[in-house]
Parts: sequence; structure tokens; C-alpha cells
Amino acid sequence: MLDLGCGAGRHAFEALRRGAHVVALDSDRDELDQVTAMFAAMREAGEAPPAASARTVTGDATAMPFPDASFDRVIAAEVLEHIPGDQQAMNEIARVLRPGGIAAVTVPSWLPERICWALSDDYHNVPGGHVRIYTRPELEAKLGRAGLSVGPHHHAHGLHSPYWWLKCAVGVHDDDHRLARAYHRLLVWDIMKRPAATRLAERALNPLIGKSLVVYAAKIMPNGGGVPIKRERAHATA
Repeated sequence: MLDLGCGAGRHAFEALRRGAHVVALDSDRDELDQVTAMFAAMREAGEAPPAASARTVTGDATAMPFPDASFDRVIAAEVLEHIPGDQQAMNEIARVLRPGGIAAVTVPSWLPERICWALSDDYHNVPGGHVRIYTRPELEAKLGRAGLSVGPHHHAHGLHSPYWWLKCAVGVHDDDHRLARAYHRLLVWDIMKRPAATRLAERALNPLIGKSLVVYAAKIMPNGGGVPIKRERAHATA
């Protein structure tokens, strides 16, 4: 499994816990050093099955250093909106997937993202920031042009959108604002405890203001056929 643009590595860590052979790719070597250290700590703590493996690779999403058909699964979570050449990155996802392999691609949802952009230039107009706002038809069309068969989609992290709207309103870099701190504590509590009340609230909010759009796509088989795609809801933060 490839975690493309892995950042701090949350998806790579969970995949390792579940027994995958994980490759975490990012352009930021400093972040990858921390991910490598966490992989080692997980092994030492017995959190990774003995048969699983994990490594980090420094690379560019638009020119990945892997042979064709290298991966059964690719996760590209909240990365494409940062890449000017996003179509090339999606072409690369298709290239490194094996026939029948599945990609899970997430980007910020259109409405919550539009509100963030309207509230704060600092939210997106920074080096390495978001360069576009996707509609679902645009994302699906680009995945299709890359040679992927688009499957189901859903929205996630409905509780996170108000947090980012609040951050944009009070100052996106003002982590000390009391309201932002209070909401952040709520999100951390929710992630750690997963109480029924907030789970129900997020399920209701996701279709309306889910912070992330999640689209699943399969690498088309040589005979032109696709593969069934099961929809799996992610629980990581957006």
C-alpha cells in the first residue's frame, strides 16, 4: 500500500497496524524522518504484525520513483489540492497501481472549502497551500482520464468544518485563541473516545458539510473490466 503525500503518517500507521506492506511517500524529508521513527516505535511496542513492513521514500507525486503496477492500494489523502499538476499526479497513481488495484482519494469538499477561502486568504494563499477547490465531477473526470474506473464516494469529518471556519475567522495561525483551543479539545476527545452522540452528529453532518470528499477508483483490468469497490469510512482527522 502506498500512502501518497503521507505527511505525519496517520494512514500509513493504521495500515501497518492492519498488516500491510506500507510505503509512505512525501517530499518533506523532515516529516518522513518522524514517520520512520514512529514505524520503529510501533515495531518495538508490538503494534505492527511481524509479517507487515513499512518504509519511507522521498519523492514527487507527479513523478513517483516506483515501477509500473507496484501497489495493490494507494491512499492520496488531502494532497491533490496542493499540486499544480494534479492530472499528472493522478496519472501516476494509475501507473503505479496494479490492474484491479484500488485508490482512495480525498480532497477538501467544495462548500466547506469555499467558505474557508472566503473567510481567510491565509488559509490557502501560502507556500504549499491549496491551489484549487474541487467539485466532485471535476475530480472524478480527472481520475477517469488517468485510466481509473471511478466507484463510490462519500463525505467525512463533518465536525471538522466548523473548526476550520472558526480558525479562518479568528486567524488561521492563532492556535492560542480560546474558542479555537476549546473546539480543538473537543475534536481530540471525539477522536480518542468516539462517543455515540458525536458519531451520530457527524453521520448527520457529513453529507451536508463534511470537510473531506472521498472518492474510490479502481485500476481498469487488461480486459477492460473493473473490480467491485467496498466503501470504507476513514476515521482519521482531515
